[in-house]
Amino acid sequence: MKGLRMNRIRKMTQNDLPRVVELERDTFSIPWSEEGFLTAMQRSENCFLVIEDEKGVQGYCGYYRVLDEAEIMNVCINKARRGQGLGSAMVEQLLKEAKEGGATRILLEVRVSNEPAIRVYKRLGFVPLGVRKGFYEKPVEDALIMQCDL
Repeated sequence: MKGLRMNRIRKMTQNDLPRVVELERDTFSIPWSEEGFLTAMQRSENCFLVIEDEKGVQGYCGYYRVLDEAEIMNVCINKARRGQGLGSAMVEQLLKEAKEGGATRILLEVRVSNEPAIRVYKRLGFVPLGVRKGFYEKPVEDALIMQCDL
């Protein structure tokens, strides 16, 4: 079919970092560095995934795990590919990875104004727990804390 893009989700590798950092800088006002991603990826209890198509990496996500609890640190999709289900697919796979890794619940923070992401998280089973006042910078904004039991 013409225009069909094949997406593949896989574990992030060091070779992905230049593109991941590019996406990070294009999306977030306080981006992670390549070194920050590399350090996080090297810890066996953490998991970072990418989603790619024939043009390369289009997004990434990841969690940190401590004992039986995981926290999603990043979810990022190329601006040109948002709204196409890539983020949902990645987070769904990340939840499976967290459960297989021994997590019984997973948490995240999301800007209270990010209604598309909040809808996705609710659809995937996350429920709101509360609000962290002034959690985000540039611009300052509250974060909605959400949890999903695995």
